[in-house]
Amino acid sequence: MDTKKNHFFHFLITHALYLFFIIPLLGALSAHYFFTLTALQDAILHTWHLLKLNLAPVLACTSFLVFLGKFYSKNRPRNAYLVDFACYKPKPELMCSTERYVERSRQENVFTEENLCFQKKVLERSGLGQKTYFPESIVGVPAKPCLEEARREAGMVIFACIDEVLEKTGVRAEEIGIVVVNSSLFGPTPSLSAMVVNHYKLVGSVKSYNLSGMGCSAGLVSIDLGKHLLKASPNCYALVVSTEIQTLNWYLGNDRSMLMSNCIFRLGGAAVLLSNRPSDRRRSKYQLMRTVRTHTGAHDNSYSCVWQEEDHDGRVGVALSKDLMAMAGDALKTNITTLGPLVLPMSEQLLFFLTLFARKVFKMKVKPYIPNFKLAFEHFCIHAGGKAVLNTIEKNLELSEWRMEPSRMTLYRFGNTSSSSLWYELAYIEAKGRIRKGDRTWQIAFGSGFKCNSAVWRALKNINPAMEKNPWMDEIHEFPVTI
Repeated sequence: MDTKKNHFFHFLITHALYLFFIIPLLGALSAHYFFTLTALQDAILHTWHLLKLNLAPVLACTSFLVFLGKFYSKNRPRNAYLVDFACYKPKPELMCSTERYVERSRQENVFTEENLCFQKKVLERSGLGQKTYFPESIVGVPAKPCLEEARREAGMVIFACIDEVLEKTGVRAEEIGIVVVNSSLFGPTPSLSAMVVNHYKLVGSVKSYNLSGMGCSAGLVSIDLGKHLLKASPNCYALVVSTEIQTLNWYLGNDRSMLMSNCIFRLGGAAVLLSNRPSDRRRSKYQLMRTVRTHTGAHDNSYSCVWQEEDHDGRVGVALSKDLMAMAGDALKTNITTLGPLVLPMSEQLLFFLTLFARKVFKMKVKPYIPNFKLAFEHFCIHAGGKAVLNTIEKNLELSEWRMEPSRMTLYRFGNTSSSSLWYELAYIEAKGRIRKGDRTWQIAFGSGFKCNSAVWRALKNINPAMEKNPWMDEIHEFPVTI
């Protein structure tokens, strides 16, 4: 009964404008014009005679209005469409189970026995499955943590993703006008974006950007950058590539705050093709509705909670602070406070405001109202950063297991693939056949700095899984699994 009341309240508030204002107004206007139809006909005839007598000024005015219309049409903000995307699926021989990981770590003769046990415990409790991937430079014996191998890994992942998305969309490489590549920890010279330009022989006028040091949220930072670049470039394609190169970033030391990264980060990548061409709307999968970026780096604790440094033996690693979850929670709170008014129905905004007003003005001891984001979105893609991150967001946003499924299954099957994890999650939803025209999807990502970023997509058509090619398709019948 309470659920029915909530739905009735939501419907009433959301449609109040139509129920209490617009519909009665239209009825009154219709009645008025019905009884004054003759007067209206006389007015039209009178106006026509005036137009014939003042033809030149009317033509000049009409021409000016047409010019203004064309000028606005040419310069108005253009919608950004996601034509299609592709995720990298490594070769089976690169799978790394917990046992293989521990044995491979023991072969390095670097880690103490206590820290090998620590890593095994972390893996067993992390939510990762037995089929995640490491690059050959790490799982091979001996390991090859060198620049040449890192470039080889980057080329393997990035080119495979781009080849697939170009094949799926039928877009030629020379049609791409914007390239944005992000990889947080690997920033070679020439850059990874330059590597893409060289490999695909892109046009000399291509706008090329390379983002580094921005952590797992860099994928949505790149989408936001691509959106703004498309606004300034009519009839253009933007290629966004998100990945994290593991070869040079496997920590070979015994600082436990740095060993956490070894346990959860895995090989992966994604390529996304954006377009602002009106003709691409019909064949695109999604329209980008909103992007909201939150940066809490002005606070020292947030800035330093994910920190690359050398340990006491001089080995470089990424240390994760014990304050990480608290900083992520603060960033998420700020982000959804900004996003909420843009996406939530009026009923939820009203309840939130009334609760806040009661707490702040009347000092009433009532619980803070948590908006029901399930009324704003059909699907959630939450960065698969780790089991603790997903548990916290599930609790705070009061999400069901079904809505958390894409994130949990991505963490289980592919691990934390950094900035590309959101695209494996969206691919999971597509493979399950859950995307329907008009559905809204909320992507949430966290990253060093500290940042929390959101992107909201609206499906432009039903997604038929039988027509899809993505990394889940040959095994989607096995999911979800019990973790």
